[in-house]
Amino acid sequence: MAKKVQFVETVLRDANQSLIATRLPYDKFEPILETIDKAGYYACECWGGATFDVCLRYLHEDPWERLRKIRAKLPNTKLQMLLRGQNVLGYAHYPDDFVKLFVQKAVENGIDVIRIFDALNDVNNLKVAMEATVKAGAIASGTISYTTSPVHTHKKYVEMVNDLKSMGASTICIKDMAGIMGPQEAYDLVSAIKDAHPDLPIDLHTHSTTGLAFMTYLKAVEAGVDIIDTAISPFSGGTSQPATETLAYALRQLGYEVDLNDDATKAMADYFKGVRDEFVADGTLMPKSMATDTQCLTYQVPGGMLSNLLSQLKQMNALDKFDEALVETPKVRADLGYPPLVTPTSQMVGVQAVRNVLDGQRYKTVSKEIKAYCRGEYGQTPAPIDPAIQKQILGDEQPLSVRYADTLEPIVDKTRQQLAGVAKCDEDVLSYIAFPNLAEKFFAERKEKEENCVTYTITEC
Repeated sequence: MAKKVQFVETVLRDANQSLIATRLPYDKFEPILETIDKAGYYACECWGGATFDVCLRYLHEDPWERLRKIRAKLPNTKLQMLLRGQNVLGYAHYPDDFVKLFVQKAVENGIDVIRIFDALNDVNNLKVAMEATVKAGAIASGTISYTTSPVHTHKKYVEMVNDLKSMGASTICIKDMAGIMGPQEAYDLVSAIKDAHPDLPIDLHTHSTTGLAFMTYLKAVEAGVDIIDTAISPFSGGTSQPATETLAYALRQLGYEVDLNDDATKAMADYFKGVRDEFVADGTLMPKSMATDTQCLTYQVPGGMLSNLLSQLKQMNALDKFDEALVETPKVRADLGYPPLVTPTSQMVGVQAVRNVLDGQRYKTVSKEIKAYCRGEYGQTPAPIDPAIQKQILGDEQPLSVRYADTLEPIVDKTRQQLAGVAKCDEDVLSYIAFPNLAEKFFAERKEKEENCVTYTITEC
């Protein structure tokens, strides 16, 4: 029998996060959801990552309501989210009670697959979320944040897969967030994992940033990868994923079984061409995000980080410093112990690189997140932090010797009491804990709309 290769569609999450900084509101894609449901995807990635933050901050949407609406329109397709381990969807670690309740509510509101990663590949930061996902009845996809460095080896990655499986992972995702994995690297790593765990499905996630993605996927499939992440063609390429339709065509020609419905994917492509053109017209989708950039093989900046970096420099009228900031990025990464560049470490390293360039002096100013990182609040770094840099940032303060989350007090019950009369449900409480200032503003706007509706008829509201 021909081997089946399944697809995860990323247009509702990572594709638009990588190309347009997650600025895709629900009403822009609502008309095509029922078509997506007919396309035959293994899963549709539609939540998590930056979507939660952006819904509250820029799109004025309740992220929980957005998820429920998508669930209602896609009854036959698994919904997938990206979860940052102990960071959940934020940029700092949260207490265990928050992690557990968030996972529970995500599943109750419609999520079927939770892809769980840690920015440092510290499995101690994955355990609580993995166990909560299994308990909630969802698929726990244990994730490797793929990167290259002197300390990242196939042996280490296979050891991590062993730990993830023992925690309850029923699939493994190799998350190549910067598009730096070459075809031979993909073949070798997938083969190593399959040799150790032949029955464990592997999902490979990469980006087209460097131009390697199509070749990488084909060699990974040859080595035994079961699932690949792709984006419908109008939102593919550049810092996004390779095109769904192209890979379906190529894999079928090579003799693999692909269950995608070509009529549905064509209708999706026709629809999203119009959506893409709107974002091109208003300047949100910038040409650099769509280009192939082989420098990424050196600086390892992932798609979402690249589009946000461009946006930040544009706001600061400092786009002329873009190349200089990219050169500084791998230097900062080496200083900090070679963290994989994925949220939140990608933002931390990127912001620090920009500050070093704009200040004209390395580590003259550092963010509170970098200080927390050097204290050990984000977990164990792949390699030791440069002692001189750590001393410059921390002074005489000593790093933590225990898991940071173990030092945090439970937060859910206390916040429920704090939001009495404001929060309507636990989902509101979770939104507030994750992003308190944004949630407060959203609650106030929601209350104002509800009060204004009193003056109209029910039909008009």
